[in-house]
Amino acid sequence: MATLYVENVPDDLYEALRDRAKRDRKSIAAEVIEVLEENFPTKAELQRRAEFMRTVRQFQRRKPMAPGPFPSTEEMIREDRER
Repeated sequence: MATLYVENVPDDLYEALRDRAKRDRKSIAAEVIEVLEENFPTKAELQRRAEFMRTVRQFQRRKPMAPGPFPSTEEMIREDRER
């Protein structure tokens, strides 16, 4: 696993990171890794997202299902009123 050193982090940014890490009960290093993972997807993550979008598009192209043997809303309301 690689090691990353960051110098000259502005104090206010470091404090915000430290506060977030404390809130989430994590170390600052773990919080930085989470922020990087959220904002810089790996090739595998990008492929997973692309596959998800292909699946979504397939569903969007499908014709809506037929209403089936069930009566329409209007028919059910009429039937209730006639009782």
